[in-house]
Amino acid sequence: MRSVDDFYDYELIDATMGERLERWGDIILIRPDPQIIWDYPKRDKRWKSPHAIYHRSQSGGGYWEKLKNVPDFWSIKYRDLTFNLKPMGFKHTGLFPEQAVNWNLMRDVIRKSPKKLNVLNLFAYTGGATVACLKSGASVTHVDASKGMVGWAKENATLSGVADRSVRWLVDDCLKFVEREIRRNRKYDGVVMDPPSYGRGPGGEVWKLEQHIGELLNAVSQILSDDAKFFIFNSYTAGLSPSVLNYMVKNTVLKNKNAVVHTDEIGLAVTQRDIILPCGNTTVWLADC
Repeated sequence: MRSVDDFYDYELIDATMGERLERWGDIILIRPDPQIIWDYPKRDKRWKSPHAIYHRSQSGGGYWEKLKNVPDFWSIKYRDLTFNLKPMGFKHTGLFPEQAVNWNLMRDVIRKSPKKLNVLNLFAYTGGATVACLKSGASVTHVDASKGMVGWAKENATLSGVADRSVRWLVDDCLKFVEREIRRNRKYDGVVMDPPSYGRGPGGEVWKLEQHIGELLNAVSQILSDDAKFFIFNSYTAGLSPSVLNYMVKNTVLKNKNAVVHTDEIGLAVTQRDIILPCGNTTVWLADC
């Protein structure tokens, strides 16, 4: 399992009894996590004095209970990148810190490339990967179905000093966008995608990962350039095993390439438990591997 060890503005302090105790900069949050099925004592005193707790509702969703003064938004840094955070619906803050291991992977490839790489970020959310790739010199096309998330990504680009770089910000259905890129014969040197289990496009299009992922992977295979450098597919869907994801990527996106594909878990180190909490699977292909 890969995990980031230098995200100093984020800390997974503890994880037990179905909850995470986290530090985001100076803000302490408690959030639910269904993978934390162990039931060990909560010894850290910050369990009793968080800034906010997210409570799930039995009818779906939930709400934030703010126990201390929590700003509407605040910023944290990772290396030379800066991100805005906001407590939002369904327990999120607008950033997945475990993805820093993949940002670093892409940045290393981009920096080593003798040419400027053209990168596509699908289901791009608040732009962690977009900002990281721009910072290292790539051109990026950022696609997400949510206008609000694209706006948030632009904020992060401004904070990180890359808003003036070569970037296209698009509010679009990702599958339909890729299909149009095929017709336009537009190619990309790197693709990163983080599809949700379920979602809706800007026109109300329904996305279900198990139903549509094969179609999307086949489409992406047609927009990778002949000398593409990387493909990264993140999945948080518990029902899809790493082996299945690896097989699908090998036999769709990379079927015509001499490719070694790796699928592994990424996670976050838990300070108080000396463990790494799994946070999803990533399937990675690098051209030189």
